[in-house]
Amino acid sequence: MSEDHQGYQVVARRYRPQGFGELVGQNHVSQALSNAITTHRIGHAYLFTGARGVGKTTTARIFAKSLNCVHGPTPTPCNQCDACQLISVGQDVDVLEIDGASNRGIDEIRQLRQNTSIRPSRSSFKIYIIDEVHMLTREAFNALLKTLEEPPAHVKFIFCTTEANKIPITILSRCQRYDFAGIDSTSISEKLAQIAAAENVTAEEGVFDLLARRAAGSMRDAQSLLEQLLSFAPEHIKLSDVHEMLGTADDQRIFRLLQAMLQGETKPIFEELDQAAGEGVDYGILMEQLLGVFRDLMVVSGGADAKLLLFSAPSRFDELRELATAFGIQRILAALQVLDHSHNRMRFSTQERILLELALVRIAHLGEMQSLASLLEQIKTGQIALPQSQPQPAKTVPRILKPEQVILQTADDRRRTVEPLVRRQPSDIWRDAVRNLPTMISMNASDFHQVRFQTPDIFIVSFPVPTGTTVSLAKSFCEKEQAKIAVALEKVAGHPVSIRFELAEVEAKPQPVLPTNSMQDVRAKHKLVAELADYPMIRKACEMFGAELVDVKSTTK
Repeated sequence: MSEDHQGYQVVARRYRPQGFGELVGQNHVSQALSNAITTHRIGHAYLFTGARGVGKTTTARIFAKSLNCVHGPTPTPCNQCDACQLISVGQDVDVLEIDGASNRGIDEIRQLRQNTSIRPSRSSFKIYIIDEVHMLTREAFNALLKTLEEPPAHVKFIFCTTEANKIPITILSRCQRYDFAGIDSTSISEKLAQIAAAENVTAEEGVFDLLARRAAGSMRDAQSLLEQLLSFAPEHIKLSDVHEMLGTADDQRIFRLLQAMLQGETKPIFEELDQAAGEGVDYGILMEQLLGVFRDLMVVSGGADAKLLLFSAPSRFDELRELATAFGIQRILAALQVLDHSHNRMRFSTQERILLELALVRIAHLGEMQSLASLLEQIKTGQIALPQSQPQPAKTVPRILKPEQVILQTADDRRRTVEPLVRRQPSDIWRDAVRNLPTMISMNASDFHQVRFQTPDIFIVSFPVPTGTTVSLAKSFCEKEQAKIAVALEKVAGHPVSIRFELAEVEAKPQPVLPTNSMQDVRAKHKLVAELADYPMIRKACEMFGAELVDVKSTTK
């Protein structure tokens, strides 16, 4: 292998920022760290958190160079001294870069604690950069606590992670935390253009914007994509090269699909997807592209400007605005739900094409939804009058009216036939209403004395009390459960009914005396059974369980 091949470095390493001024999209972090060095407010532990490829490890190295440069501590390291150059390539003996995923145990952390007592060999500080620190075990974090809180004056810790939520709060409270934001597409596009110019490579307009949108805020991802393109087209990069390499559909195809869905035409959808398959377009990526475009349509429909577009080129803003107006917000929201649901299903299916076709055809037939929404709005504003309703046939559910107007409920609701008008006693209607209520409510409600109508909408139920008393346990219980009883009565009546409970004085009914002599006359025992069977609570119990009172036994001795 030639020396040129052995010494080749990828774009992401060759064009890595070497100073705070070269960091892209992290101005708040650069300024804070620079000011900390200038004002001599350098902490002993820092936590850099954010998505992948946004500059966490790069910033840690720049900060380490700023502290250990021969001219430092300084916010502008020289990048010429041995310390700066060795730190830049990760080989300085006083700046130790540790992979948290492969050094996550308590033994490694114990070794680290022991080494902290050793002073740096030539620099001012011994600096530990632990990448993906959230991968450390709980025991390792606990072993690090004391050293992290009170390290030697010559030791600095810099932790980098993509998942700060997995780090114990005891560690977080001992660190200065800096959150790295995703890098905006414009900054990424400008950086890629600078790299391409340095590599003497030209590109069609829109190539770097497309790569930047595809990178989704990650500079390293964008640089890796550019690295692939430099191998694919080493002199001139075309948009078609980008789509072919990424497996994406070009903007023209996306907007043709949007027009077909807007017009409700399914044939162009199938044709476009078939051509995309022949060109190597990945269906999962195409689904993501459509999700992104409909997201932009939703944003444009809400009145946003081109700066808020994430997945579409700003040059197509006017076209997106026309499409958003034509689709309507309701249809756009429905389309987003359809695409999101299908996208989740595609992850676990081998039939990606069918699921994609199904989703787009559904969206093409969502036009009726927008029409329905417009129709309802016109009805609400009075622009369209509803037709007069035709007389409906009588329902099978009885309505509480005057006794001579009560309708009998038919026995077979499935046939929905109506029996002739017959008279029903109010007590029968009351029993029908409370029959299916819980047992205690039904039994107390059945212990009434009289039921009558005051008006068709007022139901009066009286409960018996012996002369000279004013307490009825059944009435008190029904008053507590009046809401449930009213609901049951409304179901039978077909309309809301008010209930009033009253007391009715009656002569005290002598309690039946149970026979104690087994030789008593059999006829007397039958009479006693008949009297007990007429008691409301016993009668209700027999109705509920389909039983019959056949005998009584005395419990007295």
